[in-house]
Amino acid sequence: MNPQKPTKTTRNNNYLTPTECAKRLQVATVTLRKWAQQGMLEAVVTPGGHRRYTLEAVAQFAEKYNLPFEHDLDETRRILIVDDDPQVCSYLKTLFARFKDLAETKQVQDGFEAGHMLHAFRPNIVLLDLMMPGIDGYEVCRLIKSQPETRHIRVIAITGFYTEENVKRILDAGAEECLQKPINRVALLAAVGLDKYVRL
Repeated sequence: MNPQKPTKTTRNNNYLTPTECAKRLQVATVTLRKWAQQGMLEAVVTPGGHRRYTLEAVAQFAEKYNLPFEHDLDETRRILIVDDDPQVCSYLKTLFARFKDLAETKQVQDGFEAGHMLHAFRPNIVLLDLMMPGIDGYEVCRLIKSQPETRHIRVIAITGFYTEENVKRILDAGAEECLQKPINRVALLAAVGLDKYVRL
C-alpha cells in the first residue's frame, strides 16, 4: 500500500513521526522506512512530504508481526537550541512557547556551551546552527553522535548557508535533517514532531 494524503477527517488524529514510531517499536528509523516502502506498515504523507503513522495502525502492525510496542511514552521534547543569532533564538523561543506542555527549550550560543548543556539539560532534540564561532555545527554534531550517552539525540541542523555540500556534510556527521534559514515554521514543527498538535 502506498502512503496516502491526510484528509480533513484524519488530519487531527494522533499521528506519530518516524522517530516516535521507531522508538515505540524499538527499531531503527531506517527499518521503519523499509517497512513503509514495502507497504507492510500503513503511513500517510503530510503536505510537507513527511510520513506519519497512526497509533492504531502501528499497534496493529506490532500485534500482527509479534513486535514489542510501547503505547505510552513521554511526549515532552527537550529542545536545545544552539545558535549565535539572537533573532533566530528569539523566534524559536516564541514559537515553542506555544507548546509549553509538550516542549521545553534551552538556548546556547556556541559549541562549547552546547557541550555543557548536553549533560545538564539532557535534550532529546538539538537544533543546531552550522556556522558558529569556535566549534562549528559539524563538529558539535560529530561529538554528539560519537558518545554513547548522547548519540540517541536527534540533531536537526539549521543554516543560512544551505548548499548541497553543506547539507551532505551535516547529514554525514549524523544529523537527521537540515533546514534552511529563514526557517520555515511548518517544516520545523514537522521535523520536531509538533506539527500534529497544530490545528489545521
